[in-house]
Amino acid sequence: MDRECSQLLPSVCAVLGDSRQLVADDTFLEKFLDWFKTLTETESSLLLLRENPCLTELITCVLKLKDPSSSTLSFILRLTGIFAASESCFQYLQQRELLISLFGEVGPLSSALWEEASVRSGWVQGVHSMVQHQSALHFLYNCGAIDVIFTLQGDPSLFVASAANQLLVHMLTFSLQSFQTKPVNIKDCDWPICAQKLIVHIEESLKSNSASRIKQSLKLLTSVFGCCHDLWTEVLWSRLSEPIVYLLEEEPVHTGHLLVDLFLSMARSPVFSCPECSLWRSVTCALEHLNPAQVGRLAVGVLKLQEWYEFPQAVRIQALSVVLQPMDCVLKAASQPLEYPGLLNKSVNDSATVETLLSCRSSCASFLCQTLAHLEELQYLTCLPVDLPHIPLLQSVVTILQFCIGLATPASCLGNKISRILIGCFRVQRSALDSLGALSHWESHSVFMGSVFDILLAYLKSPDTSPTVLKKSFQATLKWLVSLSEAPSSKDHWQQTEQFLRDLFLVLQKRLCSPYWEVRDSALEFLTLLVKHLREKEGFRQVLFSSEVPKLTEDLLEDPESYVRASAVTAMGQLSFLTHLISKKPGLENGNVKEKSIVAQLKEILSTDSEGFPRRAVIRVFIDWLREGHPDVLKDTEQFVSSMLQAVNSDLDWEVKAGGLELAEVFSAQTLGRLGLAACPYAAVLSSATRSTHLSESLQIFCRVKLFEFLFGALCDCDRPVAQKACDILIALKAELRDESSLKEGTSAGLSTEARGIAWLEETLRRWSSCAKPCPRGDADEAGSQDPDGVLLVLRTVDLEGLHRSLNRSSDHIEKSPQSLLQDILATVGTLEENEADCY
Repeated sequence: MDRECSQLLPSVCAVLGDSRQLVADDTFLEKFLDWFKTLTETESSLLLLRENPCLTELITCVLKLKDPSSSTLSFILRLTGIFAASESCFQYLQQRELLISLFGEVGPLSSALWEEASVRSGWVQGVHSMVQHQSALHFLYNCGAIDVIFTLQGDPSLFVASAANQLLVHMLTFSLQSFQTKPVNIKDCDWPICAQKLIVHIEESLKSNSASRIKQSLKLLTSVFGCCHDLWTEVLWSRLSEPIVYLLEEEPVHTGHLLVDLFLSMARSPVFSCPECSLWRSVTCALEHLNPAQVGRLAVGVLKLQEWYEFPQAVRIQALSVVLQPMDCVLKAASQPLEYPGLLNKSVNDSATVETLLSCRSSCASFLCQTLAHLEELQYLTCLPVDLPHIPLLQSVVTILQFCIGLATPASCLGNKISRILIGCFRVQRSALDSLGALSHWESHSVFMGSVFDILLAYLKSPDTSPTVLKKSFQATLKWLVSLSEAPSSKDHWQQTEQFLRDLFLVLQKRLCSPYWEVRDSALEFLTLLVKHLREKEGFRQVLFSSEVPKLTEDLLEDPESYVRASAVTAMGQLSFLTHLISKKPGLENGNVKEKSIVAQLKEILSTDSEGFPRRAVIRVFIDWLREGHPDVLKDTEQFVSSMLQAVNSDLDWEVKAGGLELAEVFSAQTLGRLGLAACPYAAVLSSATRSTHLSESLQIFCRVKLFEFLFGALCDCDRPVAQKACDILIALKAELRDESSLKEGTSAGLSTEARGIAWLEETLRRWSSCAKPCPRGDADEAGSQDPDGVLLVLRTVDLEGLHRSLNRSSDHIEKSPQSLLQDILATVGTLEENEADCY
């Protein structure tokens, strides 16, 4: 602790220990605790107490108060716990009987303030902080605090109950840390007395008739097995498995979701990865007995376990059957051609339970959404331990989508009920479309491609499709088209894909003219991504430009909604690459004129649009053009960059300016790379003379486009992100140009080397803007921004490193200091009533 803080601390402690003084803001106390946590991590806790006796006096004073505030008492409990985490400090406080007064039966436990949740929470947090050594455990056992913690597991405050549960987890794992490597026996009397007490309590709770105690113990065990993977956990399970299995055999199982959490936390532990482990018998029992709506999460968790977990393959197959059973029921409920086998040869569970859930309006949608989410999760696993039946699974997802819009033909009583429940159900539609998209990356999809195209077109065409479902439909369509285009057999199916694209663009034309801006926006986003992924396919380009989609997209540049204009800008940015390719074909010579029109329109939007979203979109498009070598940019890159920087420089939107800085960064990197100056380990080493020539050439290019004038101006910007980005680019350029002669001269030429700040730079920029022609070498204040020597002098003179440190420092770095915190506490004492009056 520094001297200034140690001088202020006695006054602060006196205020906190005086019930007549009011601290205006409880957040001060939280910051005070955070400060002491940091101090005790770097300094001796005992030394802190001895050098600052006011802290011990504060604890004693609060204990003597007849009616302390709940916030102050909670603060003292937590502060004491922080100090007692050190065993030497624990002994120091125990000798003064402070610990028993705070955490024993005679302390807050027996006072009226114990009714306050904040006090109970402070007590639990204090104990948790304290339990870092065996002395603390013995103290808690002897003073009866463990029984208090058991009671707090069922506290009406969820925060207190959760904290008590985590405390018991910590106490159990900490007390057994000496048994991490050697095999143990749960009946061994060498086990710590604290651990024995906890385990007996858990066992008694599991065997009790109290639902709340059973739930508390299951939560506790879930946390223990989740955070600790030591050998003793297997012995613990061998003792507790019997009452847990008994819970599975109840009718009905009331703790299903908690048992699923417990089994998943254990299954992820390498301690239980052995195939002979009794855990897997319990998991098998759970897969058979738990409600299908509860057990799905357990089944997916088992299937997601890594291959090196050597548990029985039969469990994996059983888990997969649990996930697939609802889809199998849906497939059988609709009239389907018998081209493909079903999903299951036999059910794991009684299918009547699944059918009951599907035929009930209150459970059908949520059950199907959960099942579809689980299936989607499995699709993205790189290595699934069992094979999925992709074709029947795809057929079942399509069947669900058909049920949702009335296209499925029910084949049973269950089918009739599902059809009535799912019709127009947006939740299920969204989940099924996500699953349909996930299924697209399997190579076997092509045999069922026609049905997929049909259902996607049905959703895209339907006037009843909601905007959110429409967006999901576009996303699924994109995944299927991209996947088909990348498949080795894509040419074999091109005729079918081409017809789908023609139908798709007809639908897209209507959606681009929708009266709802969300629909127009989604259609444009879909078009942008579609063009981005498929623009190299000649067949796709021909189908696209035979439609009205490009013209309609251009018209939306003038849409009244700014979001739509921004999306249209992005779409036109992608389409412009295609119009250039199309213009090279015979008979389309006017394509180049059209391309110039697009560039002019985008520049006009950047300069005149009143909303920020379209302008930001334009600068992002131009950055992509520069990166990818757009033909229009390559014609005259310098003129293009110069005009963009000039337009961005006068924009008031900081995100547009940040985009301009990214454009400048890309341009500078490309220029240096083209001249062989980029920092590449594989680039040929240039001779000193060649490097100097290339540096001079690159500097002249930067000056012609007024790159440095733009960067220096951004460095002075009032928006921190803009200034930070500009500073980073300038530091990088300064490092690249360090070999340039004017930058190396330093003081040898008799020039001033005093580091300058923002004020000097702003004055220099004003002089540059009023300078009609370049001025003599050596006077940075008078040289223009197009004079390389003057630019280099400014680059050398401005203290970029100092500005970088300043910009990256938080705005409240002074106010966050411990000294400022202590001063704030003293300054606000007694002002609470006054501040409350001011609020009104």
